[in-house]
Amino acid sequence: MNERTCIVTRLGGEPERMIRFVVGPDSTVVPDLKRKLPGRGCWVTAERSLVEKAAAKNLFARSFRQTVIVPPDLADMLDRQLSSAALGALGLARKAGALLTGAAKVDSAIRTNRCLAVLHAGEASADGIRKLAQARHAVEQAGGMPVPAYKLFSEAEMGLALGGTNVIHAAVLAGQTGEMVLKRLDALARFRGASPEHRPSQADSDADPETAKDME
Repeated sequence: MNERTCIVTRLGGEPERMIRFVVGPDSTVVPDLKRKLPGRGCWVTAERSLVEKAAAKNLFARSFRQTVIVPPDLADMLDRQLSSAALGALGLARKAGALLTGAAKVDSAIRTNRCLAVLHAGEASADGIRKLAQARHAVEQAGGMPVPAYKLFSEAEMGLALGGTNVIHAAVLAGQTGEMVLKRLDALARFRGASPEHRPSQADSDADPETAKDME
């Protein structure tokens, strides 16, 4: 009942996995991420490539049945909005005590089954990522839920959102606030085509999980 049809793929999908667009007073196509703007809307599956295809093939005009203005940077605009929403959610989670930073704290949160997701800054070292992947694998092997790992932001972006410096690794903790953060991270990852890593690589799995404790 709640499905919407993508104007590019012509496939139905849940509103949460799509982006609604409306036409503004100046005939400009406007993204409506909160799905609350008035007027007739059209929907595109929330992937950058599909938004770009809708713009390139004049599908917005066809859907709205009128001449519209599509901003040339529409996909970039959406990326900024989704990124801002995710970083804002991370900031709220930090204030609510639903987020931890630092490799040792992240490792502990994973191993005590309090972690919903792991965040790595773009500058994170392969060794640091590997050690936390070992912890994730150890928990999953023990029957715990898989913990997805995201690499969506730079160290500077994470530090600005979380009020610190040198923020390389972070853990989103279980709870209502954490679930909200996870939705924002998923939305950004889907748009960028950057699926989170749900399972550590075989090389990480074969390594001794206990070595993950040797982190500063």
